[in-house]
Amino acid sequence: MKALENIGLNALRRIDPEIAHGLALKVLNAGLGPRSGPVTSTRLRTHIAGLDLPNPVGLAAGFDKNATALGALSKTGFGFLEVGAATPRAQPGNPKPRLFRLTHDQAAINRFGFNNDGMDTIANRLANRPPHAVIGLNLGANKDSTDKAADFATVLTTCGPHVDFATVNVSSPNTEKLRDLQGKAALAALLAGVMEAREALANPIPVFLKIAPDLNDDEINDVAEVTNTSGIAAIIATNTTLDRDGLHGPHKAEMGGLSGQPLFEKSTRVLAQLAGLTSLPIIGVGGVGSAAQAYQKIRAGASAVQLYTALVYGGISLAGEIAEGLDDLLRRDGFAHVADAVGSGRSDWT
Repeated sequence: MKALENIGLNALRRIDPEIAHGLALKVLNAGLGPRSGPVTSTRLRTHIAGLDLPNPVGLAAGFDKNATALGALSKTGFGFLEVGAATPRAQPGNPKPRLFRLTHDQAAINRFGFNNDGMDTIANRLANRPPHAVIGLNLGANKDSTDKAADFATVLTTCGPHVDFATVNVSSPNTEKLRDLQGKAALAALLAGVMEAREALANPIPVFLKIAPDLNDDEINDVAEVTNTSGIAAIIATNTTLDRDGLHGPHKAEMGGLSGQPLFEKSTRVLAQLAGLTSLPIIGVGGVGSAAQAYQKIRAGASAVQLYTALVYGGISLAGEIAEGLDDLLRRDGFAHVADAVGSGRSDWT
């Protein structure tokens, strides 16, 4: 299976990356991906924000923007899935090309701009989700919205009944002025509106906040202060970066958010810093491409991790490989449960 997957990956990397992404989803829906279900063990089982996960390795938002491959993805080894981002109204996103591979750096730059089918269509798909998978939705705002903060609550109201958690995404660099909502006052007001919408749900679900890796120390302190009193259940650290240091290849200066291996150290330092400022669980994202890197995120303070860009280079079976490798690392170091390892190496990153 892995040899066949590698052949497919090599073929996909020869074509436009956005077209390749669409083909990858079609291949999954055709039943050609892993089908054994989530990897799990006593060590890997994770409880976070009221959610019981078979393992702490999740799919980050952006891979399945429109919730079109939930059944297939739920069988690939991931412990949980996050789809979206969804906005109130469907929108095409930014002009193409808007996705670029940086193969030398095992990275990607995207400037999609929240292209999606809109909350109503996505909600209908989520209503028919696989029943046993843990699925969350990334909440977004329309590019032309006059009240971006209100958009998050609107999407939560519509889609919240069909998901297990929702993520407030104020950290994408590809929607103008979106990151301004990470400021202390703006963030507090936005989260108050989202939490009000959450409380109105028949089954109030946990709400997460996804932050940027480009915040300075004062901004990170502000985020921690706001989230500690807002009712947010977890923090996702981090989204893509605007940093371009040390990149290679013809696309290194493209506008948009950088993801993949160059983000690993920066995002891990942010999560380690946050872990010292809040007791909220943190989900570590950014440059996770191996079990060793997932383990580093966990030891830095993450209760779970997510990946996306690494799948471009390692294939969809990477999720199960990382979970199995993480299980081996926990056993090697004498941890009975993944929760016991959380933060055990935070001093290495602060």
